Amino acid sequence: MTGTGTMGTQGTGSGRGTGGAVQGSGGGGWVREGLLAAVRGFGVALTALVGSLVLFVLTLLSLAFVPLGIGLFATPVVLRLVRAHAGRRRLLAARWAGIRIPEAYRPLPAGTGGGFVGQARRCAHLLKDPATWRDVPWLFVDLSAGFLTALLPAVVVAYGVEGLLLGAGLWRVAGDPGPYWYTAVPVDSQATGLLAAGVGLVVLVVGLRYVPALLRGHFVLTKALLDRPLETELNERIDRLTETRHDALDASAAELRRIERDLHDGAQARLVAMGMDLGTIEALVERDPAQAKALLARARRNSAEALDELRDLVRGIHPPVLAERGLGDAVRALALRLPVPVEVSVDLPGRADAPVESAAYFAVNEILTNAVKHSAATLIRVDIAYTGVMLNVTVTDDGVGGARIGAGSGLSGVERRLGTFDGILAVSSPAGGPTVVTLEIPCVLS
Repeated sequence: MTGTGTMGTQGTGSGRGTGGAVQGSGGGGWVREGLLAAVRGFGVALTALVGSLVLFVLTLLSLAFVPLGIGLFATPVVLRLVRAHAGRRRLLAARWAGIRIPEAYRPLPAGTGGGFVGQARRCAHLLKDPATWRDVPWLFVDLSAGFLTALLPAVVVAYGVEGLLLGAGLWRVAGDPGPYWYTAVPVDSQATGLLAAGVGLVVLVVGLRYVPALLRGHFVLTKALLDRPLETELNERIDRLTETRHDALDASAAELRRIERDLHDGAQARLVAMGMDLGTIEALVERDPAQAKALLARARRNSAEALDELRDLVRGIHPPVLAERGLGDAVRALALRLPVPVEVSVDLPGRADAPVESAAYFAVNEILTNAVKHSAATLIRVDIAYTGVMLNVTVTDDGVGGARIGAGSGLSGVERRLGTFDGILAVSSPAGGPTVVTLEIPCVLS
């Protein structure tokens, strides 16, 4: 996985809102969702008890051995495992509960070097990262309160099932001389067993209805511990907006220079040549009509080519089809001009503001151009949708993979363009493909 962010698992802007998990509707969907939440909660509880406990102990040991030098080599390895463990929980929170927990790890600086000194620098960088000191307390809470909150959905469902089993005669094999207590029911006969079954049925039905909310409570606890403090997030957001403002100014200046260059080297040069030809024609029209006629034909060709270049230049600034028909049709028109088959799916209930549409269009244009040039893809798919607060575009190709966001790459320019609108770009491009590039821009459709 390469890129600046992975949707769902890594930071995707600065949003702190959480969405609810999608519940099944009708046809016993809530029963299925409840059972699924109980199973998921049991799995998360095991992970919390075993994984978080082991990693918490290893983290304490590696930190204790830092003064001895051993911890300088062990701590980075352990903290990478901790981050992977926390990243997995972030992913489950997004998938199962609709809760997005952004990652806020500081990138490892380049040039730390190798050997003991380089290892010490890497270790120091990780220990200075505030996110590290959110992960470590989270491990402790996860193996205690996190374990209990994750296990609670399975316990509720199992307790309801226990009541039903008591009605089927489980109390007879309990082995206790006295009654088998289930809630406030002393089960010592078939009649009280059936009463316990009724209570168990109520517990099971109510539990299946609400255990998804109980499981979501576990992820709310996780978010409270792993998410950045609001003040820190606001400061980072201010820094990001300042940076993107400078990027926008630089991009605007670069765009003006490109337009100037294209006009000077293209249409302007042809118009100058056409003017010179017309002057020559004026001098030759009576003395050498044949030569004047040839120059008129060349002037006509120059005017047609200058007009084509001006049209291309206008399309590069703001394509007419984008202004007239919107992002979906503009991307479809763009796809028709590519040498690789492109499938375009559009689900937009309205139109975004013109600057947002323009940013999304040119981002898709750059992504498709990269795919055609470098991926050796035989099929590309573009999916454009609106999620209620975000314009979401996903470009998938079946090429060789290896795309990344880095200095000098086209995707870096796309990321800067989207950053102006507080948008994000995520790239998944393993070796051998496929490549999936996702961009999101906050906006409101009209």
